[in-house]
Amino acid sequence: MTEIALISIRVTPKAARTRLTALKDGVFWVSVAAPPIEGRANEALIEFLSRCLGVPKGTLDIKRGESGRIKIVEVDGLAPDEAEIRLRKHLP
Repeated sequence: MTEIALISIRVTPKAARTRLTALKDGVFWVSVAAPPIEGRANEALIEFLSRCLGVPKGTLDIKRGESGRIKIVEVDGLAPDEAEIRLRKHLP
């Protein structure tokens, strides 16, 4: 059986650079440099999370919040606790 992690993300588009900024109440705060136009911020988020988590982009999917700031991202093939451990390494 494949493990699936669901990660709560709060995205701030048009930032100076793409980075993980905080973890508040179980929600990871991510700033992305891309604007929220034509899905560019979502693409930047998926690219960034792929690098942080060490998984292919194809294993990531925005399940909820495609057009909002709060998103639920599904990571196929990664345990929830492992996803959190990997993301926490990128916190300031």
